[in-house]
Amino acid sequence: MVLLLSGVMVLVGPAQPAAAHAVLVTADPAPGSVLGGSPRQVVLTFSEPVRPVTGRLQVLAPDGKRITDGAPRSDGNTVVIPIRIPDRPLGTYLVSYRIISADSHPVGSGYTFSVGAPSATVPQVDSDGQHPSVTAAVLATKYVGYVGVVLALGPAMLLALLWPTRVSRRPGELMVRSGLLLIGVAAAAGLWVQAPYSTGSRLWEVSFADLRAVLTSGYGLALLARLVILAAVAAAVAPLLAGAGGKRRGLTLIALALGGLGTWPLTGHAMAAPVPAVSIVADTVHIAAMGVWIGGLLLLGTVLLRRAHPRVLGRILPAWSRWAAVSVCWLVLAGIVQALMETGTVAALLTTTYGRLVLLKVALVLMLLVAAGYARRLVNRWSTVRTRQLAGTVAVEVALAVVALGVSAVLVQTTPARTAAVEAQALGQDSFAQTLTNSLYTLQFDIYPVQLGEYNTVHAYVYTPEGAPVRVEEWSMTTALPTQDVEPVTAPLLPIDDNHAAGSVAFPVPGEWEVRFTIRLSDIDQATVTTTVAVR
Repeated sequence: MVLLLSGVMVLVGPAQPAAAHAVLVTADPAPGSVLGGSPRQVVLTFSEPVRPVTGRLQVLAPDGKRITDGAPRSDGNTVVIPIRIPDRPLGTYLVSYRIISADSHPVGSGYTFSVGAPSATVPQVDSDGQHPSVTAAVLATKYVGYVGVVLALGPAMLLALLWPTRVSRRPGELMVRSGLLLIGVAAAAGLWVQAPYSTGSRLWEVSFADLRAVLTSGYGLALLARLVILAAVAAAVAPLLAGAGGKRRGLTLIALALGGLGTWPLTGHAMAAPVPAVSIVADTVHIAAMGVWIGGLLLLGTVLLRRAHPRVLGRILPAWSRWAAVSVCWLVLAGIVQALMETGTVAALLTTTYGRLVLLKVALVLMLLVAAGYARRLVNRWSTVRTRQLAGTVAVEVALAVVALGVSAVLVQTTPARTAAVEAQALGQDSFAQTLTNSLYTLQFDIYPVQLGEYNTVHAYVYTPEGAPVRVEEWSMTTALPTQDVEPVTAPLLPIDDNHAAGSVAFPVPGEWEVRFTIRLSDIDQATVTTTVAVR
């Protein structure tokens, strides 16, 4: 109930900045802006703390040459890329970046800005997208890891607590050991795959430096911890599988299992959730409940229902049914908390890929619950039921679970709905750039973003009509909305350089805003230019 209440509070509480899969919030120079001179650095601000990917942040000059000058610097949400002034500064520049989000997912994109005037063509950089081999490998490692949890957890509990003495333990032991092996393979493969996943290269293009960066990251440390815990579990599990583990050994293995399962949320969305502690607990509970329920069903359907005597099953099945009911309750509860954390709003379930995948998983779980409910009815009247009936129902449950695990593997690699909403909002923040000319000067300015409210940043540059920078004695900017009788409001501009000033402008209501610049070059030389900016 505490987990569920925490998730509900996240949904109904005030909207928080989305984390997981960082998105670019602001940039200086702004996307699409036109500057008067080449900047000495590019500053990127993201929606959450990020880590730059070495060699994947660059700025290309209009002639296509890379002008990155030194290593990028990062400080929390901000990344600074130092650049040099190119030999041919006029034209369009390309900023290309790739960073690692707080939840270990890489994000790559780019944008352009111009100096003087846009170029006829834009400099090109090699594709920074994800290679298909890496995409497939990431999904495969996630899926194999989940299958390993299923094969190891549920069968281990059945063998330790409910296994009949006259049925061979070998199939169950083989299933558990196979599960542990798959978890280890998935974790080791995950360490390798994360390197090209982070750098955007191909699956086989991995350097020692790339692997070292992964191993020293939070993601790599979590996977290494999983492998260490896995080795401890493998060394201690044999007596328990043989039915002679003892209470102390059993408690030790439970603690190790919980520690190992706790590494899953440390490598995913939970690390960047609005309330990370609740999300990590919910994710761990969700995976544990899934492993107990589905893994137990698998061993039950493939071994016990085929080999155990009906009278023995009459003693085992009611106990297993209670276990399954508890597991299902925790599975659903933790799943609700996760969905509330990552979707944020009900509308996001229908408008985002993440939300639609959540709905698909909910549909699969509902079908699983229907099949489980029918199986429970069969167990309650076991004396009149044929084993074949229950075996068929269990087969349906396992088949649905296999599909649900596949959806889960895709879901954990999909941008959460909360972040998708922020990304859509960021993409919807238009910029406005224009050049205004009169007999005294030429004014180039840009506003980014152009949106309702405050914090719309203005940069203005002044040149002579021939294009040479000119010293400005006094800057003045006003905004007005004549169609709605909004009188002119002064927006202060702070001089940055002789011909460059910056400031912030507010657009409290939508409409066609009149923006007026008055520039004084000397005691007697002053002129005003006016334009219209559409604010939606």
